[in-house]
Amino acid sequence: MQVVESGGGLAQPGGSLKLSCVGSEFALRFYSIGWFRQAPGKAREGIACGYHRNSSTYYSDSVNGRFTISRDNDRNTFYLHMNGLKPEDTGIYTCAVRRVPTTIQLMCSTEEVDFRGQGTQVTVSS
Repeated sequence: MQVVESGGGLAQPGGSLKLSCVGSEFALRFYSIGWFRQAPGKAREGIACGYHRNSSTYYSDSVNGRFTISRDNDRNTFYLHMNGLKPEDTGIYTCAVRRVPTTIQLMCSTEEVDFRGQGTQVTVSS
């Protein structure tokens, strides 16, 4: 079982990017999803998580209102839509899944995941 990210790259401040995470060898519809970010010189943080049984989501304060997590179970893929990008959004973005999270908040805040991808670089700069 694995997940693979794509869609990273260079964006200008105020711009948008969409990251994708494709799962293989498991059914995404049974898993809660999450995106994690590691900025240069900082610890990795959970920025967006979504519960698999309903539409419940969690966002960190740093991205709330600008980023949106979504999923397409038919494609076994989930996404991170990033708008209003800031230079401080620069970092390595990693997707991860969890079969039975304690809560979505804990999944993000403690990185309670079953497996994660290798990450994709996002750079926000003019």
